Amino acid sequence: MPGRRLLRHAATALGILLVGAGLWRIGAAGTIHAKAWLAQVLLTRAWEATLAGASAVRPWPWADTYPVARLRVPMLEVDQVVLAGASGRTLAFGPGHLGGTATPGRAGHTVLSGHRDTHFRFLQDLEAGTELRLQRPDGAWRSYRVVETRVIDARRARLAPGDGRPALTLVTCYPFDAVVPGGPLRYLVFAEGESAAAGEALHAELAFASARQGVLIGPGP
Repeated sequence: MPGRRLLRHAATALGILLVGAGLWRIGAAGTIHAKAWLAQVLLTRAWEATLAGASAVRPWPWADTYPVARLRVPMLEVDQVVLAGASGRTLAFGPGHLGGTATPGRAGHTVLSGHRDTHFRFLQDLEAGTELRLQRPDGAWRSYRVVETRVIDARRARLAPGDGRPALTLVTCYPFDAVVPGGPLRYLVFAEGESAAAGEALHAELAFASARQGVLIGPGP
């Protein structure tokens, strides 16, 4: 079938890229971008299988992660599959869900992390009021609205766990044009969820009121 052939070809190409990345250091930036793009092709297929009822679908045979949600930003035409975990290895292929935070699309405070030069580069274009959407494995969607962006020092800042109402934080390294990767600064986008029951939005204060307790925003992409 054409779909299966495309999947096999994409998996083969991703494997070649990974081997090449291990053997050659020249052109590393181009390899990172190509790997991120190819991975999303395979992740989309894995997410489709998840929506059909499968669980923990590995996007390629050697993967140690799997899709847990789909993130869309209609205004920017962003459409990305979110992976379980936020390790450096996982973030090379797509944005990741930070363990210990609410399940994407469910009630509570969800934190997603991504690389500033690939999947989460669009964070710099988000403004207050922008709609973000998360799709769960059962196919349901939850909408969020951006309320604020902020640069923090990851060595000292923590995010509040929230009070059970839906909230979403997107995290990436900062500045976006940094020549040397790493560093302590993080760029955060805070969004409030629209309650499926009452349409009641979460106030921005939820993300900041308890900034000294909750989930630590440590070293990231």
